[in-house]
Amino acid sequence: MSNIHPSAVIEDGAQIDPTAQVGPFCVVGAEVVLKADVVLKSHVVVTGRTEVGEGTVIFSFAVIGEIPQDLKFKGEASQLVIGARNRIREHVTMNCGTEGGGGVTRVGDDGLFMAGCHIAHDAIIGDRVIVVNSAAVAGHCVIEDDVIIGGLSGIHQWVRVGHGAIIGAVTMVTNDVIPYGLVQAPRGDLDGLNLVGLKRRGVARSDITALRAAFQMLAQGEGTFHDRAQRLRDETSSTYVHEIVDFIMADTGRHFLTPK
Repeated sequence: MSNIHPSAVIEDGAQIDPTAQVGPFCVVGAEVVLKADVVLKSHVVVTGRTEVGEGTVIFSFAVIGEIPQDLKFKGEASQLVIGARNRIREHVTMNCGTEGGGGVTRVGDDGLFMAGCHIAHDAIIGDRVIVVNSAAVAGHCVIEDDVIIGGLSGIHQWVRVGHGAIIGAVTMVTNDVIPYGLVQAPRGDLDGLNLVGLKRRGVARSDITALRAAFQMLAQGEGTFHDRAQRLRDETSSTYVHEIVDFIMADTGRHFLTPK
């Protein structure tokens, strides 16, 4: 195929759409699926049982689909599924799943994964997620849609980060982050709401007002954090606030970052 560079190594069994492009010195494994309009720049390794969705571009020296960095992994069948139109920059690593985590690492659509970031085994990454340079998402994490993770930050294993949240640079996040939360400081303080992101998405002023009131109740209301969330369910009609309540009430293996 004219769009596969002659120096690329394509193992027997790889499924490459005729519109995909494979650049110089790339390695594509036998169980890899590259869908329409995928582009591998030079020196990219895609291996394992990995599927790369339409229009995704992977830049030089990324290693996609390697085995998990998990000592419990014993070579069981697992996979990595990447959605459409992602931009995966230089030196990014994304690993396949493990038996203990369901066997699949999933990345949604339209994400931007900047240079040197890492997506670990069994992580579930939503749509339109941005992971900035040298940030790391540990195993079994759930990162919902429209999340931004700042550079040099780390998300602890099993943590959930809710829809539309933003994590500041150089931040360690060890507990769940509510949707639309703003997290910053070295040990990850829940410091407010992602108001800039809400306004950019055109969220109505009334909903932003409701979210601010909800945040204050979560910070200062009576009872436990869960008690305050339950009262929010009964006291507001905002779908955005109900999204936060549903997130808090869902099953989780972690505690929550709570407002100061």
